Amino acid sequence: MTQKFDLADMQAFAAVAELQSFRAAAEAIHLSQPAFSRRIDKLEEALGVRLLDRTTRRVTLTAVGRDFARKTRQWLDDLDGMLLGLGDVAASRMGEVTIACVPSAVYYFLPQVMKQYHEQFPRIRVKVHDASANEVLVAVAQGDADFGLNFLGSQEADIEFKTVLTERFVVACRRDHPLARKRKVTWADLSRYDFVSVGKTSGNRMLMDLALANAPNRPQCSFEANHVTTLLGMVEAGLGIAAVPRLAMPTHEHATLASVPLADPVITRQMGLIKRRGRSLSPAAQQLYDLLAQMRAVRPRRKAAAAK
Repeated sequence: MTQKFDLADMQAFAAVAELQSFRAAAEAIHLSQPAFSRRIDKLEEALGVRLLDRTTRRVTLTAVGRDFARKTRQWLDDLDGMLLGLGDVAASRMGEVTIACVPSAVYYFLPQVMKQYHEQFPRIRVKVHDASANEVLVAVAQGDADFGLNFLGSQEADIEFKTVLTERFVVACRRDHPLARKRKVTWADLSRYDFVSVGKTSGNRMLMDLALANAPNRPQCSFEANHVTTLLGMVEAGLGIAAVPRLAMPTHEHATLASVPLADPVITRQMGLIKRRGRSLSPAAQQLYDLLAQMRAVRPRRKAAAAK
């Protein structure tokens, strides 16, 4: 009797074709490795061809496997697209979307959008990879994430960048700091105080260094950390002041921290959705991408930024 294969077998093959690893693919679709291997064996036996060349260290697609992988992915995407548009059926769909984001985007953009997405597709799992701007860019470029929210990528040839927000840098200080009483502060003003900054590998540091390359009185760093959230902790502890993107500041009025717009020069960054150019998203990922693309974030004014 001829061996038959089913949708689950095709999903297993699509996973290993994408991830090039039996272990990673088995984890992605929540199967043990022996059960996963049986699915692939069943598919190859049903088709009568070898789709994968396997060694103890590597998994590679055969010539037939490469062609079948492309057709399988297209077929699965078409099926998902059809089911995601069928109302009650959409709510029963299972799947996974991975989004890579810088921490400020995770905090501000994602919660309300993920809540809306989950209400519509409760059985689709969303994995959030919160990391530095460079790590987010690499995750998207290498296919470890379906898409990302980042302020880097607009200059990359292989990355499509869609702006969702332009924000400026502000100075973060304690409410009892002299700068907290000002309407705006220049970068030269910061040089009179202890300054805490992210390290040179940070995307935010790169933006500031480029904008201040010829500034005669740029602030000199007294303390350095890898993450903006750590900087804010140092500022709150009274170790100094910091220049941070506006989104990094607490959404609501903070008991200790204040922010003041920075000028001369005004430094801005564009937060955008990034994905690999020329690569279609799965229907499940496209739905989340479209929800985020509709965001037009407007932050409320903070009393802390106003003059007293």
